[in-house]
Amino acid sequence: MATISGLLPEVQAFLLQDPIPMFVGGRWIEAADGGVLQTIDPGDGSPLATVAEGKAADVDKAVQAAREAFRKSGWATMPANERAVFLHRLADLVDQNRATLAQLESLDVGKPLSQAAGFDVPNVAQTLRWYADLMVRTRRSELIAVSGFEARQVRFPYGVAAFILPWNFPLLLVGWNLSPALAAGNTAVIKPAEDTPLSTLYFCKLVEQAGIPAGVVNVVPGYGHTAGKALAEHPGINRMGFTGSPEVGRLIASACGNNLVPVKLELGGKGAAVVFDDVDPAVVAQKLVAAVTLNTGQVCCTATRWLIHEKIWNPFVKIAREAMQQIKIGHGLAPSTQMGPAVSEKQRQRILGYLEKGKAQGAEFVLSGGPATVTEHPEGFYVKPCMLTGDPDNVCAREEIFGPVSFLMKFSEEEEAVELVNRSNYGLANSVWSADLKRANRVAEALVAGNSWINGHNLFPHGVPYAGCNLSGCGGGVLGPETLFDYLRPQSVVRALS
Repeated sequence: MATISGLLPEVQAFLLQDPIPMFVGGRWIEAADGGVLQTIDPGDGSPLATVAEGKAADVDKAVQAAREAFRKSGWATMPANERAVFLHRLADLVDQNRATLAQLESLDVGKPLSQAAGFDVPNVAQTLRWYADLMVRTRRSELIAVSGFEARQVRFPYGVAAFILPWNFPLLLVGWNLSPALAAGNTAVIKPAEDTPLSTLYFCKLVEQAGIPAGVVNVVPGYGHTAGKALAEHPGINRMGFTGSPEVGRLIASACGNNLVPVKLELGGKGAAVVFDDVDPAVVAQKLVAAVTLNTGQVCCTATRWLIHEKIWNPFVKIAREAMQQIKIGHGLAPSTQMGPAVSEKQRQRILGYLEKGKAQGAEFVLSGGPATVTEHPEGFYVKPCMLTGDPDNVCAREEIFGPVSFLMKFSEEEEAVELVNRSNYGLANSVWSADLKRANRVAEALVAGNSWINGHNLFPHGVPYAGCNLSGCGGGVLGPETLFDYLRPQSVVRALS
């Protein structure tokens, strides 16, 4: 890989490894067969780094290392407050290395550096601390009042927690998934997306520095059909967490089902925003434009269906169109960039393909999308933000595009809006925008999804469960107290008193 100007020395040195090794059993190792994969800078289409490509043999080695660490390292049996010391230390290191991690995340995903540094990386540290502290406060043993018996329920870590994570928020989702599993005393094997493994691998350097025992955290980069498949099918894992598409989620669930391994699926979405006529169109339009262009629309819970009350339709559409036209598209490391490229050419073509299909089915372009050109980086995978309107049964209104595309629909009555939202087979996140909080709460509860937000979108406070239903997932969520218990195995202990 050629030297990239403007990078931090730590980032440059990390990327210049050939290949960047995987992290298994506390050691940095190359793939068993010497295989490698290449990551691409989506901002200019150039090679970014060469990474060891794990396959079934490497996954097996990682699972065995995690099982060994669970049995012998002391991580599973140490008091919760002692594990919390390690996790707080790791969180401190994440904070101290924020600039490095953010730059890697920006390069790998294409997202603006300000987004990676301002939310993604700090949130990882916050999540580590939140679950570490929650585990300290959680009673692992509770008495059960039953006549004639002495009984209690005790909770233990399951063992090896496996994670197959996506490319849109690589490091953030490491934090959301790994933190509760480690806090509960489990060990872990992570398979990051082949497009974006860099920040997850660098995170392992911090795991080392924090003194977390060898084998507690293992990372095997690789492709889904090889490394991901091997991990999902491995009989040595005890829990599985997957974030990605419903199509792949079904395969993961089937593989885990064969081994009776509990699985947590956080899948896609087709989020809606219901905007009533008692709001300021200018304020809400700006916020929804910001939501749908965040990470180039590559956010499963973002608002891509906008239901606008007929009384404010014209001013809302005008303001939203103007706001979208002003979005500054550019390389993630450019300070002025508000929206970066799609993560890959494959993803860019997916977005453009949906626009063609939507047009063929009669959708009207309120704001034309299509390829975008960034003069400094003509080979980057850029697209323009886009606004469509038309029949609610249009493919662009029904299916997840995973790009900066909003589909606008007009409504007049509350019941009509609720019905339009609930037509979707997804059920991840929606928002309601109204000055009438009684109405907003009523509608929020009527929308079928794991998450309903009021006068805001993409709201993720720690302590509030985030999960999906229907095509958007099952098996539990993240960020809430319940997630910690997902990684604690309940066991009853009973003694007869006579």
